[in-house]
Amino acid sequence: MPCGSRKLGRRARAADLYVGSSHRACRKAADALRPDRLLILSARYGLLDLDDVIDPYDTPHGGADAITAQALLRQATVRNIVLLDPVVALGGARHAALVRAIWPHARTPLAGTRGMGEHMARPAVLRKGHDQQLMRHHVPLREGGPAAAGGRVALRP
Repeated sequence: MPCGSRKLGRRARAADLYVGSSHRACRKAADALRPDRLLILSARYGLLDLDDVIDPYDTPHGGADAITAQALLRQATVRNIVLLDPVVALGGARHAALVRAIWPHARTPLAGTRGMGEHMARPAVLRKGHDQQLMRHHVPLREGGPAAAGGRVALRP
């Protein structure tokens, strides 16, 4: 899910820094999935454990300071999570493109949402467990799609 532009105005744990409604909705959905590992994918810092303490930032997707697929691959390699399967990425198209650069098999249940209303509704459905078909959702991305994004990745080894 997008890490979100709404953040606390001070240094904080990654789990607490992001305060926007989209992030909170996706966080609840990710928690409901009960993954063995839950990471936040930050547009600036890349992969973050929930307890990582970071400073607030204002890095747009694709900006000069934004995480790249190459940097994300290095982080995943250091964390020894490149071969994880399944991987569930809760986020929009930019997020999914970046996640799939590392994990092409990633499940992207929010793929194809149109507008904020639909984007906010799907995490609620996932959280309530009403539609497990969304968990199998895999939408091929267009070539040349966005290469940088932020958000949350629920990772299960």
